[in-house]
Amino acid sequence: MARDEQLKERWEQVQKKLSDQFADGELMELDAIIYLIGVQELGQPHRRYKKDHKLDLMHIAICTLLEPYGYYEFDFYDEDGWPHFKVKEQLPTLKAGEQSVLMKEAIVQYFMEKEYIS
Repeated sequence: MARDEQLKERWEQVQKKLSDQFADGELMELDAIIYLIGVQELGQPHRRYKKDHKLDLMHIAICTLLEPYGYYEFDFYDEDGWPHFKVKEQLPTLKAGEQSVLMKEAIVQYFMEKEYIS
């Protein structure tokens, strides 16, 4: 199976499984999945988050997802338990479609490592 087809299949598997679990089957978009990963990584799932914290959660997720690619490195947890990362390498300039593919690839890898999908 071609790499693109395999990524598409695995992405759809992640999307469906998360949508069934968190959105009553309504298909979750990329941003919503990134947000969920941020909540997971923060480890405080039962809190209500304000808009600026939601953006921070997405930042946590993006750093976590791109850490294996060498773009970010975990630095420390602050007094509130929020993880902080430092930039190791600037992200290359990517077109919107390329950004989407990179994030989907990183998300699929994340959920495979967590054994959420196989």
